[in-house]
Amino acid sequence: MAREETRTEETRTVETRTAKSPTERGTAPATNTPETSPGAGRTRAWANRLVVVGIMLSALNLRPAITSLGALLEEVRDGLGMSGSVAGLLTSVPPLCFAVFGVTAPRLARRFGPAAVVCAGMVAIATGLLIRPFLGSTAGFLAASALTLMGIAVSNVLMPVIVKRWFPDRVGSMTGLYSMALALGTSLAAAVTVPLTDAMGGSWQSGLAVWAVIAGAAVLPWLPLVRDRGSVSASAQDRPVKAQHAPVAQHASVAQQVPVRITRSRTAWALAVFFGLQATAAYITMGWMPQIFRDAGVPAGTAGVLLAVTMVMGVPLAFVIPRVATRLPHQGPIVLVLGVCGFAGYAGLYFAPAAGAWAWALLLGVSNCAFPLALTMVGMRARSGPGVAQLSAFAQSTGYLISIPGPLLVGVLYQQSGGWGLPIALMAALMVPQIVVGFLAGRDRTVEDEASAR
Repeated sequence: MAREETRTEETRTVETRTAKSPTERGTAPATNTPETSPGAGRTRAWANRLVVVGIMLSALNLRPAITSLGALLEEVRDGLGMSGSVAGLLTSVPPLCFAVFGVTAPRLARRFGPAAVVCAGMVAIATGLLIRPFLGSTAGFLAASALTLMGIAVSNVLMPVIVKRWFPDRVGSMTGLYSMALALGTSLAAAVTVPLTDAMGGSWQSGLAVWAVIAGAAVLPWLPLVRDRGSVSASAQDRPVKAQHAPVAQHASVAQQVPVRITRSRTAWALAVFFGLQATAAYITMGWMPQIFRDAGVPAGTAGVLLAVTMVMGVPLAFVIPRVATRLPHQGPIVLVLGVCGFAGYAGLYFAPAAGAWAWALLLGVSNCAFPLALTMVGMRARSGPGVAQLSAFAQSTGYLISIPGPLLVGVLYQQSGGWGLPIALMAALMVPQIVVGFLAGRDRTVEDEASAR
């Protein structure tokens, strides 16, 4: 009797192993399960397409709150009675909010899911854009701007996380698509804010509030996804484990990963400083470049279009640069090219701002493509989704903290010196450390390896 029971148990064990072997070998089972049935596959494909739409619409809304204000900064200053220093403070609010609120994004994502947090971020953007022009005071304008920028901050941090989770084998192309949409929204707001304001009777309040419409539309794609708490994308689930990035397959949720000691990584610090310096240049450009051209005698509408030209350079390049970067073992050469373009653009602004305005706008547009490069390196310098979440939060929050003084200092220098010579010299000087730390951040290594080795 005991022998019969032993044989029966051995038979069951063999049958169990045989049944599990296809999965263990990384081969999909022949029969349809709920996870592999055609209906489930169609649902996952639909969800993937919805995520792409959500990423694109969200990216479109991550900069219009800033560039639309840059195009109308003189009108806003006059309407609210701002001094040059207060206007400089206003242009420093974006990086401050990104630093303060961006660091909370991973924690919120672990609790509510990244899709729900991005959805809430889009609601905050739409609300802030709608109410800030009509509050009637500088304090109210700053508070509503902070609400908008809070939504932008958490979405900024979580976009690389969503890309890594839903498209782990297409980080470069999806980051490029996201960056391209971001650049498109940035340039669109810079180009059409002044014409829209004129078409609506010259009211700067209406010219700023109109951008809440696009932000409201960006809420919609995320609504069906708010219940997602961290599942890996359908495309990652359908592929054999061997075909996936192993860390993504093994650690599907941020909550299941032991946190990396990110501050022990030299690459993380280099990437954070690089992010901060490129953000400094970007927010100085978005906040002050139209005023530089206007003070040089360029009409207000043309100054807004020049800013749009600078921003629109990111549309093609933001798609190309991440794809090129992912194919290179070291991203330092790209950092150098972007830095040289920045030097040339600032030199042009210093010596002949009006005469060569279009050329300087193009060169600075190329230089500002350090942003999609930084986002791409965030995805490349960490192996796992949780690692990307930590690195993204650390690099962006620390980087934006570093960038806070830049726009404010430009406003103070402009007011004290009565011209743009000193501010432009400061912008050019900051390109040197940006190139240095960009080279360090571009080395082929991961923060997990560096943190564990120390």
